[in-house]
Amino acid sequence: MSNQTIQIALADDEALFRRGMRLILEDYDDLKIVLEAENGQDLLNKLHTSPDLPDVLLLDLKMPVMSGIEVAKIIREQFPSIHFIVLSSHVNKPFILNMIEIGAASYLGKNAHPDGVVETIRSVVEKGFCYNQAVMEVIRESLTGKLSTKEPVGFDPNITSREKEILELICAQYTTPEIAEKLFISTRTVDGHRNNLLSKLGCRNTAGLVVYAIQHNLVKPEPEQFSF
Repeated sequence: MSNQTIQIALADDEALFRRGMRLILEDYDDLKIVLEAENGQDLLNKLHTSPDLPDVLLLDLKMPVMSGIEVAKIIREQFPSIHFIVLSSHVNKPFILNMIEIGAASYLGKNAHPDGVVETIRSVVEKGFCYNQAVMEVIRESLTGKLSTKEPVGFDPNITSREKEILELICAQYTTPEIAEKLFISTRTVDGHRNNLLSKLGCRNTAGLVVYAIQHNLVKPEPEQFSF
């Protein structure tokens, strides 16, 4: 893990919860909450005026004025560099699937252990996503279920064997330096292949690549790879 401090934004309408998360995260030298918002509109207002964007957003779903679901769609369009992690008391399949399809890098319940939240934040910054086994099962069941009602979709013929290999390693949660070491190539080359995959598959981020790969049965990652 890099020594660089991870800048975090927190959007939740419960002041007590925000305060609790701040107290938890302040114990870690590599994590810093730089922005707090009490609803989606408040979050957008602060992001538009902030001199520096956060690396990660911890996002509640049920908020007044503008919900987490509404603001997530806007963030995806206007602030694509921000990884957002859903941290909600609503942990059920429809909510999970909806937010993953929007582009959530992770989805956790508010009853998650603090250490799990911290490790998720770090993993999302390192790898672009962090889906635990419960979330992976929802993706498998729901997205592959959707696919079964449509025409079969094969691998894009423009995807090279090297790109497919890198996609498989991304889905296995290898970091860019780990992929480079494993394949004996540079990190810049890995990033180049990742960008090509994003363009060819029409995905916005690494999380989107993982969902696409699972949805279209392009890779078969083991569930244990997504546990923490």
